[in-house]
Amino acid sequence: MESIGTGLAALEYDGRRADVYLDRPEKRNAMNRALIADLTQAVERVDADDDVRAVTILGRGEVFSAGMDLGMMRASDRAIHGNIHAELRGLLDAIDDLSKPSVVGIKRAAPAGAFELTLPADFRILGENATYGVIEVELGIFPHGGTTQRLPRLVGLGKAKEMVLTAEYIDPDEADRIDLVTEVCPDGAVDDRAREFADDLCEKAPLGVERALEALDKAFDVPLEAGLDAEGYLVEDLYATRDREEGFAARMEGREPEFEGR
Repeated sequence: MESIGTGLAALEYDGRRADVYLDRPEKRNAMNRALIADLTQAVERVDADDDVRAVTILGRGEVFSAGMDLGMMRASDRAIHGNIHAELRGLLDAIDDLSKPSVVGIKRAAPAGAFELTLPADFRILGENATYGVIEVELGIFPHGGTTQRLPRLVGLGKAKEMVLTAEYIDPDEADRIDLVTEVCPDGAVDDRAREFADDLCEKAPLGVERALEALDKAFDVPLEAGLDAEGYLVEDLYATRDREEGFAARMEGREPEFEGR
């Protein structure tokens, strides 16, 4: 396992999977500016690595993350907070822009800023007893790390308003029911399940996955006709790839395909 930047994030590889860790367990992985910067560096590194086909985001220790470092946030004036907000947005945008699928493992706690950290990921594996939600309106502010924009796209505007304005943590079973998370599993199995889910994604055709992600991410950003045009454009040159030939051949021959990303 490799430490990144100041050492508050870490990166580990297992086959085609990259595991990005929040590595501040003595502070329950509370996010300060150094951790945000280290995570951003780790995410950007795996995005640029053509050997990586899927990414997990995990918390070292007992919890995923306690959220933003409250001491840092309390001591921040308007100018300092502006810098923190820009840095956090850069991290969340980097996760959102990953060209390979991302899976976040949410064990035991992911409140407030940690909740926001999970939203840009493609898949969320939630522990059955996790503390999960946004409580910022009880602190005199509101969740502003992307929740007001990303959460409605996941659960609808009405449910997003309920979660933000009541500041109540969501029950994991309810989070599963409304498709906020991909699945719920025992707390002690979260990280392993996230890795297992990512490993399954690694077996799929990487070019097809990458283009599918790009097309899906346009669904709420452009009019339907423009999205349909983009879908057609993105798939067209895949028909000239070796992986497309391999995928069809393997299916017709009753064997597992061996994709190479070309």
